[in-house]
Amino acid sequence: MNPQIEILLTAVFMSAACALPGSFLVVRNMSMTSDAITHTVLLGIVLGFLLTGDLNSPILIIGAGIVGVLTVWFTETLDNTGLVDSDASNGLVFPLLFSVGVILITLCADSVHLDTDSVLLGELAFAPFDRLMVLGKDIGAKSVYFSMFLFALNLIFVLVFYKELKFASFDEIAAKTGGFHPEILHYALMTCASITAVVAFQWVGSVLVVAFMIAPPAAALLLTKRLSVVLALSCALGGTAAAWGYKLASTLDVSISGTMAVMTGVIFIIILIITNLKITINKKSKSG
Repeated sequence: MNPQIEILLTAVFMSAACALPGSFLVVRNMSMTSDAITHTVLLGIVLGFLLTGDLNSPILIIGAGIVGVLTVWFTETLDNTGLVDSDASNGLVFPLLFSVGVILITLCADSVHLDTDSVLLGELAFAPFDRLMVLGKDIGAKSVYFSMFLFALNLIFVLVFYKELKFASFDEIAAKTGGFHPEILHYALMTCASITAVVAFQWVGSVLVVAFMIAPPAAALLLTKRLSVVLALSCALGGTAAAWGYKLASTLDVSISGTMAVMTGVIFIIILIITNLKITINKKSKSG
């Protein structure tokens, strides 16, 4: 497979995988939680590596998922005291846990390829060099298959628990009355977001993970309030940003992840302007 196609497929599937849990985070007004999770999972990765000594061990993903959930729990615990608001809670918890991860890398893992730059920025250009071999045959870049699997996993999660997630996101009281368990669903969603972050930022970096999780759903919500349509539009807009970003990065010879993140913002701004124009026109037509 052409390396350029592998890079593009990786980005498109990663964007869709991030947009699915990201849509629920935006609907729940938890956008900054994605930023916190994508940074603090570094601590889980480092602790997993220190336990196993293997960067490919599944323990790293498990550890990252646990730390991601703990991040949410610590943040909500601080918020529930009534002494600290939610924004300040995020601002207190994620720098603390992220910094601990950075310190542990410096002290214990400075001799291996595990650094903060790769976590924050990623490097999609190197994705085609990491090949997946089956029975001695090269079947393509690992990143393509991992991103497809991650998207499929998140899609199954959303489809299976769609009704429950919808109720819990829009009306928690009704969800409890209907026999659902909003708390369990909440932490299941946070676990999904954490696993998505740790799998995705190996190639795209945490900055682009946050961009894919938040910007496409936020743009989709400007166009529609139907959750099912928001989910589909978020995936489509994320894929569009990935494609345009890759084309622009190739033309300008700049960071692929950085350019894709910029394109998510550009698409959001374009949709915001169009939405504002429509509102202004409708107001004028009604007043006239």
